[in-house]
Amino acid sequence: MSSRVDELREKASQLPLQPGVYLYKDTAGTVLYVGKAKNLRNRVRSYFNEDRLAEAKTGSLIREAHDLDYILLDNEKEALALENNLIKQYKPRFNVLLRDDKTYPYIKLTNEKWPRVYVTRRLRKDGTYFGPYFPGNLAHRLVNFIHRHFKIPSCTVDFSRNHTHPCLEFHIHRCLGPCVQGLTTEQIYAEHVRDVRMFLEGRTHDLASEMRKRMEQASEAMEFERAAALRDLIHTVEEVEQKQKMAAASGDDIDIFSSYAEPPQVAVNLFHLRNGRIVDRREFFWEDLSEYEPQEFFTTLLMQVYSAGQPVPAVIHVPLELDDREVLEELLSEKRGKKTEIHTPQRGQKRALLALVGSNARHSFEQRFRVLRPTSAAISEALEEALNLPDAPKRIECFDISHIQGTDKVASMVVWEEGRMKKSDYRKFIIRTVVGNDDFASMYEVVTRRYGRLQAEDKPMPGLVLIDGGLGQLHSAAAALEALGILNQPLASLAKREETLYVYGQEDEPILLERNSPVLHLVQMIRDEAHRFAVTFHRSRRDARTLTSELAEIPGVGPKTIEKLLKTFGSLTGVKAASEEELAAAIGKVAAAKLRAALAGLATGVEG
Repeated sequence: MSSRVDELREKASQLPLQPGVYLYKDTAGTVLYVGKAKNLRNRVRSYFNEDRLAEAKTGSLIREAHDLDYILLDNEKEALALENNLIKQYKPRFNVLLRDDKTYPYIKLTNEKWPRVYVTRRLRKDGTYFGPYFPGNLAHRLVNFIHRHFKIPSCTVDFSRNHTHPCLEFHIHRCLGPCVQGLTTEQIYAEHVRDVRMFLEGRTHDLASEMRKRMEQASEAMEFERAAALRDLIHTVEEVEQKQKMAAASGDDIDIFSSYAEPPQVAVNLFHLRNGRIVDRREFFWEDLSEYEPQEFFTTLLMQVYSAGQPVPAVIHVPLELDDREVLEELLSEKRGKKTEIHTPQRGQKRALLALVGSNARHSFEQRFRVLRPTSAAISEALEEALNLPDAPKRIECFDISHIQGTDKVASMVVWEEGRMKKSDYRKFIIRTVVGNDDFASMYEVVTRRYGRLQAEDKPMPGLVLIDGGLGQLHSAAAALEALGILNQPLASLAKREETLYVYGQEDEPILLERNSPVLHLVQMIRDEAHRFAVTFHRSRRDARTLTSELAEIPGVGPKTIEKLLKTFGSLTGVKAASEEELAAAIGKVAAAKLRAALAGLATGVEG
């Protein structure tokens, strides 16, 4: 190792005395660490000082490093920006990585013939995006408002083909029904889409004026019902406009960061103050930061948070003075399009707010790394955030399929409700319509049967339907719900191999949670319970079939006797292990004697 360290030291001594980014790589060329420097040579040479080599992180890095690369840049600002991009690209394990890099949601207005609105966290070039919105559920509340008042849907129905009848959303007046010919026209639909666009752009005054003209036209044409609906909508839109004006005059936009660390575990809280009041709070956790250096940590954290789609505020408060403050301010100001300042408050109300965020960070640390048992409400809210759900689910129903090479196919449904498993609501299903080994078709059948029955009984849907499986099972469940006319039902699946969560409608944004995440623990626990319940039911069905087929060959043992044996002993193994007295108690002395003799003969035949 000594010769390799000497080679790296020599390479460092030859680096330019200019700003840039440096990359340590291992023998396979994998990037281990990305750093930035005002002076590349001085910064990288410092890694080989005896004091630095004695540090846990630096010593491990140099021991594993095989090569050193660099990129020259014109100034520190470019170096900081490139460092952030390379960290996001390579995810080097010696860098501080923002693992919980979920962004706040956007509202997407698609550019289809019949546009729809969706809540999403990923920006693409396939429509118009509005946002981001926080708190996270604000986007869902706005989309729900659009459904109720403008009747533009979020469904996944194929509008390219004509359907025979509309879904429930049309009947409860939350959709214009473009899927069925004759229910609406392109002109009417386009008018509603224009209204939605103005509403999301914040042009509420223009929208109210436009609708007032339509109301007058409807009144003149004696379409009084339509005129009354427009009058009510104008009133609602004007209320929204008034609230926005009041909020805009009430204060600044500020983000406040603070942390609590007991390396290698670190918790960070981020409070968003908008218009002078706290509107949301986010938590970030690291469980394997072997070396916590606050300067590097907060610089990297700010860059990663605001490059992940978060809105940049006018002011950012952090708990320590940052060496890179001026460069960070310049970069974030460019991103925002207006000046952004980074402060470390020393007194007054702002210092008190920073202390409040710090105490919340400590509480988050305790909840995650010490208590590890947050309340069911807290877990439910965390699940809502992690899966981008419209509401925190109070009830989760989870499905699993079990069989052996397509035989004795069964399914299970288990229920989590208000923080506990509700065993009284568990359900077993025998797969009836599927031939052979087809998990997707089996899932389609079970979901259809379960929620078709709920519809028939007029019972509410759960807050989340969870599927044990990958994308195939997820899409089968979604197809079953769509066939029933059930749309916008929160639906997710948990794939076993990587413990990856897929949320229907966001499949291109798979969710990988930290292994210590209470949300992951919850969905794993529910999934494992569904699997256990399905396997137990499958085993009992298989044992019953085996017992029936083998005992049916014994003279004098008929179907009623077999049924009694199954009920009492459960399996062929249980029957064979029973004494003659136990058998006699179940089926009578004569039948027990015949059965015992027959079983002895079967055993002899097997051994022979």
